[in-house]
Amino acid sequence: MKILVLNCGSSSIKYQLFDMPSEQVLAKGVVEKIGLDGSFIKHEKVGFDKEIFNKNIPSHKVGLDSILEILIDKKIGSLKSIDELGAVGHRVVHAGEKFNGSVVITDEVIKALEDCIPLAPLHNPPNLEGIRAMQAVLPDTLQVGVFDTAFHQTMPDYSYLYAIPYEMYEKYGVRRYGFHGTSHRYVSAYGAELTDIDYNNSKIITCHLGNGGSVTAIKNGKSMDTSMGLTPVEGVMMGTRCGDLDIGAVLAIADFEKMDTKGINTFVNKKCGLLGISGISSDMRDIEIAAEEGNPRCQLALEMFAYRVKKYIGSYAAAMGGVDLIVFAGGIGENDTAARARIMQDMEFLGVDFNFELNSKVRGKTQILSKENSKVKVIVVETNEELVIARDTFEKL
Repeated sequence: MKILVLNCGSSSIKYQLFDMPSEQVLAKGVVEKIGLDGSFIKHEKVGFDKEIFNKNIPSHKVGLDSILEILIDKKIGSLKSIDELGAVGHRVVHAGEKFNGSVVITDEVIKALEDCIPLAPLHNPPNLEGIRAMQAVLPDTLQVGVFDTAFHQTMPDYSYLYAIPYEMYEKYGVRRYGFHGTSHRYVSAYGAELTDIDYNNSKIITCHLGNGGSVTAIKNGKSMDTSMGLTPVEGVMMGTRCGDLDIGAVLAIADFEKMDTKGINTFVNKKCGLLGISGISSDMRDIEIAAEEGNPRCQLALEMFAYRVKKYIGSYAAAMGGVDLIVFAGGIGENDTAARARIMQDMEFLGVDFNFELNSKVRGKTQILSKENSKVKVIVVETNEELVIARDTFEKL
């Protein structure tokens, strides 16, 4: 059974083609700069060299049409015909409180996702555009939605509610939803398996750290709390997002800079975080190079990032009454040895005996980083959200 997994962003489409249930990846790629000058497709058939196609891609539908054309190409394709596709799985960022699991996409589901657009104005529209475009191309093929927010629907009310008038939750759904749920679900379960921890009787803290980042407390296999909130702005310091910020500071900045709500939205999403502090980049690699060269603001950015992640780990250990396993994932979590070392410094009080020497050698692969007798295990897990989406989609067939 061939399943196509799609992740539609505002100007990009990431895709992977799976053979299920073997879970073999047959092909993968990305469509970049949709609706912009210089658009292109980067495609890789597993076992072959990467191919780059420069072409005008004015819309998501054109991008999806192009993906399907490549997948059935006689030379670089992996399908004899489109009819081989058994289903399509879509990553959808925000489902509000509508769904606590993956669902077959129907008109009612699309309406529910449209209702969530005010909660995720930057993410849900392109997700929906990808769903509609694929429905137009493959009207008789099963489509499944897998939601970033679904895993966090197990959070208790005292965790997800904000201390604002309760009517704001009743009327508008203003509450903590959390994101990266598909990644947190995968890496926590896989990490527990690799460290011989009973997932359903455990206390796990997962750190999905990349340009966007979030930390989640998972107790007995269920999300208990997570750092991102109503939107992906809240929580740890990120590439260009501010993370936790005093609302009074936001109001003051808006007054000082004469910003409207659109301006503030751009400010907290695009101009803060590592970029705002370092002044040079949102990329941790660039910042670390500059810090080594003595740039004080880049050194500060690195210290702030590690400190904020460390605070969440400590607070979630307190909330759960301890921790058995700490998991690192995401671009920074999987590859940045220095960032992990800064975060895990002085964590012995939690019961962590971290292997700093081994950590310095581990990039981009799954590996236990704590010493054998460490009370609390620490592990890097290569996240695989696409595989989770493929599995959930296959289950709906």
